[in-house]
Amino acid sequence: MGEAHEPRSGCPINAAIEVFGDRWSLLVLRDIVFADRRYFRELQANSIEGIASNILADRLKRLVETELLTRDDVRPGQRARYSLTEPAIQLVPVFAQLGSWGLRHRPTSPALRIRAELLEAGGPALWEEFMDELRHAHLGSGPPPRSPSVRERLAAAYLAAAEPA
Repeated sequence: MGEAHEPRSGCPINAAIEVFGDRWSLLVLRDIVFADRRYFRELQANSIEGIASNILADRLKRLVETELLTRDDVRPGQRARYSLTEPAIQLVPVFAQLGSWGLRHRPTSPALRIRAELLEAGGPALWEEFMDELRHAHLGSGPPPRSPSVRERLAAAYLAAAEPA
């Protein structure tokens, strides 16, 4: 991987946590995966958790260094676009499992829990379909997504759940 350092231990769980296990890194990845926010300003302005610009800049830099994201080379004045790498795309099942755990053991809001409910109900088949969509969008590989895409279905469910009753 990018940045060379000695892990605290050889434990696979520790190795994963050292790369993406802090709160902000996972939330940045979540927003890129589920909301297709690929630019710094999009990530900051639309962060429901209110990430500070210095923290966002640091996490994006670390996610690029650890090869979970790539950053387009840009000239001064241009916006840099971030893309997921294959290892980051393979976090979709991790997000699905974290969401399932959160549904059961933490307070959540109806609009924000719907994505986790749909990922849980769809199971591994839906996760694979979503990962293929992400590969197409971020890596330029694989077939185009079916319509509606998994992201479109998740977004529609979120909007429906967010509407006042």
